[in-house]
Amino acid sequence: MYVQGFLIAVPESKKDAYTKMARDAAEAFKRYGVLEIVEAWEDDVTDGKVTDFRMATKAEPGEKIVFSWMIWPDRETYQASGEKMQSDPFFEQMGEMPFDGMRMMWGGFTPIFTMGRD
Repeated sequence: MYVQGFLIAVPESKKDAYTKMARDAAEAFKRYGVLEIVEAWEDDVTDGKVTDFRMATKAEPGEKIVFSWMIWPDRETYQASGEKMQSDPFFEQMGEMPFDGMRMMWGGFTPIFTMGRD
């Protein structure tokens, strides 16, 4: 198992557009081998004194935090998918994203502990 995580600030007014984009993109990711995708919209995000999700994404007033992750079968599948997506017309035709991609964070992670999964 390999986990790709994301943290994004999305204008609250673009929640529906973000949800549509995420659903559409999920179909493409599925073709590349992703096993599971979770898109989570801010519900209870507190402001920190040193750091927090808002500071990390430089969220602006009226923006909500989206925390999401994808579960891949392994690191190799994850890496191969990135290369294939570079030439996939679907991603080229997606158009403007409903968030500021410059403030988006993502990374790949190797699980060291899981609970509730086989």
